Amino acid sequence: MTPVWETLVAAARTAREHAHAPFSNFRVGASVRAASGRIFTGCNIENATYGLTICAERVAVFKAISEGEHGFDAVAVVADTDILTPPCGACRQIIWEFCGDVEIVLANLNGRMTTHRMSQLLPHPFDSSFL
Repeated sequence: MTPVWETLVAAARTAREHAHAPFSNFRVGASVRAASGRIFTGCNIENATYGLTICAERVAVFKAISEGEHGFDAVAVVADTDILTPPCGACRQIIWEFCGDVEIVLANLNGRMTTHRMSQLLPHPFDSSFL
């Protein structure tokens, strides 16, 4: 793992500790690195109605956008799973729309890691070019 990925994964791992997942116990942390170098983190936050639950990736992206950042070059997702957990469909759409074809780093708590381009995870995205 390169030092850049180590920093991004460490931030996502720390964010995971703040997850609010009393129903699923599936705690996820994410981080997004802005072109400015700043790293923004998020964790999943569940709600009793389930439909209002928000994923870690969207929290991180929305936090960065709400703080004035635009232009991102990497996203990391960390979960306590043997099989590395990719972003869900909703998160893939948000990442594509706000981050583009960025590098996605998937990691678990055992030090396993892999990287993908967003275009591999969402090969036929819907974006503003269709509007």
